[in-house]
Amino acid sequence: MAIGLALILLAVLSGPVLCKPIERNIEVFFLLAGTLTAILTGQMGRPLLHAATVEPIALTVAVLVFGVVIRAMRARLDGWIARLLAMMSARWIYFFLIVVLGLLASVITAVIAALVLVEAIALLDLERRSEIAAVVLACFAIGLGAALTPIGEPLSTIAIAALHADFWYLMRLLGPLVICGIVVVGVISLVLPVRHGNALKAERDDEPWSEVILRAVKVYLFVAGLVGLSWGLRPLAEGYISKIPGALLFWLNGLSAVVDNATLTAAEVGPALTTAQQRAILMGLLISGGILIPGNIPNIVAAGRLGIGSREWARVGVTVGVPLMALCFVVLWWLA
Repeated sequence: MAIGLALILLAVLSGPVLCKPIERNIEVFFLLAGTLTAILTGQMGRPLLHAATVEPIALTVAVLVFGVVIRAMRARLDGWIARLLAMMSARWIYFFLIVVLGLLASVITAVIAALVLVEAIALLDLERRSEIAAVVLACFAIGLGAALTPIGEPLSTIAIAALHADFWYLMRLLGPLVICGIVVVGVISLVLPVRHGNALKAERDDEPWSEVILRAVKVYLFVAGLVGLSWGLRPLAEGYISKIPGALLFWLNGLSAVVDNATLTAAEVGPALTTAQQRAILMGLLISGGILIPGNIPNIVAAGRLGIGSREWARVGVTVGVPLMALCFVVLWWLA
C-alpha cells in the first residue's frame, strides 16, 4: 500500500506540471486520483462518498452565484473602473485593487476575485511590466485572503474538512497573519513603477453563460477529488507529517510554488497536527503559492486571461515571495 500511495502522490504532484493533457483536464484527473487513493487505503465507503458530495457544494455555489453576478454586471463594472481611473493615479488603483480583492476573496471566492482583477487590469493603459507586477502582487493577496473561509478556495475547503473544524476556524487561526500579509503586499504596490505603454490585453468578448456554469462544475469535481485524496492520504499525514517540526514544514511547502497548494493541503493537513503545525503548513502554502503560476488558482486564471508567461511571472513572484516567506517565518517563530 505504501508504494501505491507514493506512486499516486508522485503522479498528483508531477502530472499537472509535466503533462499537458492532465493540466487541461485536471478536475477529472484529481477525481480519479482521489477515488483510487481512497480505494487503496480502504477509505471508500458511505462516509467518504457523503463528504465528497457535500464538501464542494458551498464553494461551487459561491463560484456560480458570483460568476453570474460578475457576468451580468460586466458593463457596470467597467464603468466603475473607468471612473476610478479618472479620480486617482494608477499606483493607488493598484493598492486598492490588491487590498480590497484580497479582503473580499474569502467571500466572493478566489476565482471571481481573479476575474475582477483581470477586468480591471485590462482597462489600465500601462506598460506591460508595470501591469504584470500589479497582477502578481494582487494574486498573492487574493490567494492569502481566500483562505480565511471554506468558500474562498479549494485549499480552505479541504483544510476545514480535514480538520473537522467550523466555518470561522481558519479566520481565527490565520486571520491576523493573512490580513497583515495583504496590507504588506498592498504597500509594496505603492512603490511600483507606473509607465504608460503597451498594456496587457484580456479577452474582451462577453463570457458565454455556458462557461460560467462549466467553471462551477469544474470546481465541484476538483474539490470532490481533493476530498478523496485527503481521506486516502490521511495515514500519511498522521504517520509522518505530524512528526515533522512546524519550521521545517513551512519551508518544505515552498514546493507549492510549482504544485497547486490545495493538492498539498490534501496530502498534509489532518487532525493529528498541532495548531502551530497547521499554521506553519498553511502559511507556507499560501505564500509560496503565489511565486509561480501553477501554485494557486487566481494565478492560473489571471495569467491565462492576460497572457503572462511563466518567466515573466517568476521574475516578480520570486522577488516578492521569498522575502515574504522569510518575514512570515520570523513572525511564526516569534509566535511559537
